[in-house]
Amino acid sequence: MSNLAHAFEAALETKSEGDADPAVEVKAAVDALTAEVKAKAEADKKLGERIDQIEQKLNRPNINKGAKDDKEPTDEQKSFEAYLRSGDKAGPEELKTLTVSSDPQGGYLAPAEMSTEFVRNLVQFSPIRQYASVRSTGSPSVIYPARNSVTAAKWKGETQSQESSEPTFGQAEIPVNELTTYVDISNQLLADSAGSAEQEVRLALAEDFGQKEASAFLTGTGSNQPSGLFVDPAITPYAAGVAAAISFEDFINIYYDLPAAYRANGTWGMNSKTLAAARKLKDSSGQFLWQQSVALGQPETILGRPVIELIEADDIGANKSPVIFGDFTGYRIVDRVSMSILVNPYIRATDGVTRFHATRRVGGAVLQAAKFRKLKNPAS
Repeated sequence: MSNLAHAFEAALETKSEGDADPAVEVKAAVDALTAEVKAKAEADKKLGERIDQIEQKLNRPNINKGAKDDKEPTDEQKSFEAYLRSGDKAGPEELKTLTVSSDPQGGYLAPAEMSTEFVRNLVQFSPIRQYASVRSTGSPSVIYPARNSVTAAKWKGETQSQESSEPTFGQAEIPVNELTTYVDISNQLLADSAGSAEQEVRLALAEDFGQKEASAFLTGTGSNQPSGLFVDPAITPYAAGVAAAISFEDFINIYYDLPAAYRANGTWGMNSKTLAAARKLKDSSGQFLWQQSVALGQPETILGRPVIELIEADDIGANKSPVIFGDFTGYRIVDRVSMSILVNPYIRATDGVTRFHATRRVGGAVLQAAKFRKLKNPAS
C-alpha cells in the first residue's frame, strides 16, 4: 500500500477520534510522496546520462582504455589508420610504411592462401583390362588345359578300314606376380594435413599400380611380371606394305586375315601417333577408313570395329608392330589380391614416421594367340 493511502487511513482514524485536522496530515503525506518521486526521477536521469556516456565510449574505434592511450600514436599506427580509412588513396608517406612484399613491413598481415586443391600430373595407362578376359583366383598360379588340335578323320571306301587319331592337348599356366612398394610419411604431416596427405599417397599408389600393371599386360617380359600381349611370339604378324607407313590396304588385309568368328568381336589397338595416321587414310574414292561414332558414348570404328588407344604400342617404323587387331578376350588376366595398403606405424615409430606398404598380386598372359593379328612394318 502506498504512503498516500496510509495517510488517508491515518487521517480518517484521526478524524474519528477528533484529535487533529486530517487535511493537514494528507497534505504532508502528499508533499513527502512528491519529494520521493522527484528524487527517484533525478536518480533515473543520472543513470540514463551514465548509460549514454558508456555507449558513446563503446562506439569509438578504440575501446580499450589504459595508460598507453594517453601516449602519442606511432608513425606506423597513424599510417595504418590512414590506410584503413582511405585505402589506396592514402598519401605516399602512409602507403610506404606497410608493404605486402616485405614480411617485416606488413607482409605477415597478408599471408598466402594455402589451397586444398592438389595439382596432379596426368597418369596415363591403357584400358586393356576393360577388353581382356578377367578372372579371380585363390592360388599362386592358374593352369588352363588346352586342346592344340582336333582328330584326323579321313574319308574311306566301303571296305576300307578306319584309321585312329588323337587330338593333342597341352596346358597354359599363368603365374600370379606381385607388385609392391612402400611410402614413409612423418606423423606430424599426417596429423597436420587433416588426412589429405594420406589420401594423396593412396591415390598416387593406385595410379602407379594401375599404370604398371597395364604396361605389363602389353609389354611385360613374363619374368616376375605378366607376359605382354605385344611381345607374345605366338601371335601371327602380318607384313605391312612399306617400312615407314601404313595404308588403307594394310587394314583390310589384317582384318580379313583373322578368322570370321574372331573378327566379329575384334578391336583395333594402336597408340596416338598411329591413330592420327589412320584417321587420314582414304580409299580410292576418297572415303575415309576411319568412321565417326554413330551415337554418343559409342566408340569410333575402323571397318566397323571399335578402336582403343594403347599407349605402349609401337610407333610406325621399320621392323615395328604399330597395330594389333583381334578379340581381346584371348588375353587372360587373373587377379589374386587387389591392391591392398597396410599401415605400419610401429616399424619407424622412434623416427616419428608411419610406413604405408602397398601390394598387388596379379597375372596375365595370352591364352589364345589365334584371336590376334599384328600389323608389322618390314625392316626396309
